[in-house]
Amino acid sequence: MPGKGGDPALFAVVLAGGSGTRFWPLSRELMPKQFLSLVGPDSLLKQTIQRIEVLVPPRRILVVTGPAQAEEVYRQLGSVRKDSVPEEYSVIVEPKGRNTAPAIGLAAVVIRKADPEGVMAVLPSDHYIRDSEQFIKDLHGAVAAAREGLLVTLGIPPTRPETGFGYIEFDSRDSGKTYLPVRSFTEKPDLATAQQYVEQGNFSWNSGMFVWKADVILGEIERYLPDLHAGLVEVERIIGEVGGRNYSQAMDTLETEEVKQAVARVYERIEPVSIDYGVMEKSEKVVTVPARFDWSDVGSFGALFDLLPRDGQGNVISGRVVDIESENSLIRGEKRLLATLGLKDVIVVDTEDAVLVCARDRAQEVRRIVERLREEGQEESLIHRTVMRPWGSYTVLDRGDKFKIKRVEVNPKSRLSLQLHHHRSEHWVVVSGTARVTVAEKVFDVHPGESTFVPASTRHRLENPGIIPLVLIEVQNGEYLEEDDIVRLEDDYRRV
Repeated sequence: MPGKGGDPALFAVVLAGGSGTRFWPLSRELMPKQFLSLVGPDSLLKQTIQRIEVLVPPRRILVVTGPAQAEEVYRQLGSVRKDSVPEEYSVIVEPKGRNTAPAIGLAAVVIRKADPEGVMAVLPSDHYIRDSEQFIKDLHGAVAAAREGLLVTLGIPPTRPETGFGYIEFDSRDSGKTYLPVRSFTEKPDLATAQQYVEQGNFSWNSGMFVWKADVILGEIERYLPDLHAGLVEVERIIGEVGGRNYSQAMDTLETEEVKQAVARVYERIEPVSIDYGVMEKSEKVVTVPARFDWSDVGSFGALFDLLPRDGQGNVISGRVVDIESENSLIRGEKRLLATLGLKDVIVVDTEDAVLVCARDRAQEVRRIVERLREEGQEESLIHRTVMRPWGSYTVLDRGDKFKIKRVEVNPKSRLSLQLHHHRSEHWVVVSGTARVTVAEKVFDVHPGESTFVPASTRHRLENPGIIPLVLIEVQNGEYLEEDDIVRLEDDYRRV
């Protein structure tokens, strides 16, 4: 995704936290929908960045995420190595999720270091916009309004009485401006109220896309969220003390232990609050720019069904599927064959380790399944059987009491972290490619059909020095076999 942009005072803040509930089993807590390729070959996160980098070069695109999603963010951005090119994307990893106001405030502190007049466009990472050119045109209008000291929200003209969105009431009188003053915000109304809003004509959907000066939003946070502002001032002060005198230095400073601890202290004491509730619903500086691009929040399988092309029977079918006489259904298979017969208005999604079958008009309720899985401690709510890593992937083939078996694939010229495990040993059998293995102080190569053993509490590393993928079978034995029993000593991917 090469940088192309644009406006020297414009920054983009892409919000990429959150967990996957409505798109289960495609999404999981560690793989929410922004990381999925739901519409087109690229993930929603990549599409978001591709749209904005027409105006903003990579270094001024800040992706804000949480610790559970950070590794996948780095992997998808293709900017995971510490020695990557200077024009890498900027990533802010919050210590824990505290809703959108702290995330936006933290990004604003860093941006203000770069430019006291800097403008920031805040963009969700999980929306779909079909017309990127029109999006850029509308964004230009929002940036112009933001430079007047206003808080700008991009409003989506409603096409139906939707109860799943927030609404913005605006003053529709022609003022000769490209923006309209906002009168009020309403959270997810009932159907009758939503119908009334659509008929009135001076309401838009709240897209969650905002544009403002960093200094202006911090001023409004100080006025309406003083506790959060006090915490942000503390972080800003420590950034300056550690050496963050400009934007690049401030971003680098976020990686230091002093600043990480300061942010963690602040996040422990602040209350979770959205920027909508905390600031936008109270501020007198809010205006809206009507959006003219085709937009979807891709909020459920039902919304996805409306976006994708259908066959002659009204079905959306993908993957290895054999269907007979189904109608108006979304049927999605993966590697194994999925056969369906005579379905009507149904959603079927098959993955390696789970299958979803639900009525299409109840797609919004899929999160209830995820809640039940969490209550029961089922790992299918958290992670897929195949897990992508910046160096390759692994697939859990089997597990039981005190053992786990994985298929591990390492990309050419890639390596895992230098690490150890306190509670398990590992036995590696190479299937294809060449494994360069570090065990304690020894470094040696293992070829197809050969194996090696890594005792518990022993430092080790796995590397693929070749030009074809390395595939091996890993057998773990021990009292505790979860992924958090990894002590990383050195790492190419910012995970130490």
